Amino acid sequence: MKILVLGAGRMGLGAAYDLAHSRQVEAVTVADIDLERARAVAATIGSDKISAAEIDVDNELAVSALMRGHDSAISCVTYFHNLKLARAAIEARVNFCDLGGNNSVVDAELALDEEARAARINIIPDCGLAPGMVSVLVAQGAQAFDELEEVHIRVGGLPQNPRPPLNYQIVFSVEGLINEYVERARVIRDGRIVEVDSMTEIETFDFPSFGNVEAFQTSGGTSTLPETFLGSVRELDYKTIRYPGHCAQFKLLIDLGLASSEMIEVDGARVSPRRVLGDMLLRHLPADEPDLVLILVEFRGISKNRSQTLRYHIIDRFDPETGLSAMMRTTAFPASIIAQMMARGDIEQKGAIPQERCVPPDSFVEELAARNINLMKSINED
Repeated sequence: MKILVLGAGRMGLGAAYDLAHSRQVEAVTVADIDLERARAVAATIGSDKISAAEIDVDNELAVSALMRGHDSAISCVTYFHNLKLARAAIEARVNFCDLGGNNSVVDAELALDEEARAARINIIPDCGLAPGMVSVLVAQGAQAFDELEEVHIRVGGLPQNPRPPLNYQIVFSVEGLINEYVERARVIRDGRIVEVDSMTEIETFDFPSFGNVEAFQTSGGTSTLPETFLGSVRELDYKTIRYPGHCAQFKLLIDLGLASSEMIEVDGARVSPRRVLGDMLLRHLPADEPDLVLILVEFRGISKNRSQTLRYHIIDRFDPETGLSAMMRTTAFPASIIAQMMARGDIEQKGAIPQERCVPPDSFVEELAARNINLMKSINED
């Protein structure tokens, strides 16, 4: 199979690395608007399977032409390009997945279902970490219950060696980070889909085999799960994990208006506070230092006439042997797995579909384990 990776940033590197090390993948094309950056990714991986290409993802016709000849394409570029790329994939009749990042964009992609079915391909958004991997884990865990009542998802990417003031480092797109912190979160409460403000409802707890953390509401993590599980559960939510104190510190920046996209005039120049904040975060926060990813999914319900709580948890760490961060492994590897599943025909239903409704969950978890992303499970009777 031949797979196209669009974007030669951190996640593009992670996806290309995983694809190049798959025995079933014959060729990988890494494409970026900066050809030298795409070539650098190919050189870093050092596989004969990989070739570099230059592409402007805003040029839909050129993207569609590049997609042809591949079995699947993965978008590792910023979320606001994904709708155009999904349309290009339909035109090229090539399976497509992306890393998500925005509910409105995902809704627009899923609205392409009829066209994707006519092209006999899959369009699967949100194939990164959260939403992404956790969506498939929720689908698997739900199978263990006769009556599922609650699902609580807690996920975070953290530096192994936190430093003030935010005890955080840049592990993915800073634009995506701000987006998660300012848009509203969609959850199921009392059996209804509702929206709540991000950076609220802080809780602290001991993460298994790690220690004390905080978690708070952020947008995007549930993505399509509320629609998928509406009518099946009473409660479903997602919160982002950080070291204690992070939420209050970052919320102060938001409350001061520094995450606003509204243009303001400063000394005769018009500037976007959000752009300035993003630039300052990139300048002052560490990046590419050893990181870790924490995932906790808790299910409550009835199984075999007994009330049970099922807990999934994963701790993944920076891999010094490959140089890949935990965030790259847990975000890019799931996209690679799903791209290969689509190319092999493992996903039988065609169209634009949320992954929790079409990705075979047991096979997906087996693929994670093959990459040393290990899911730990525990069950307690209530």
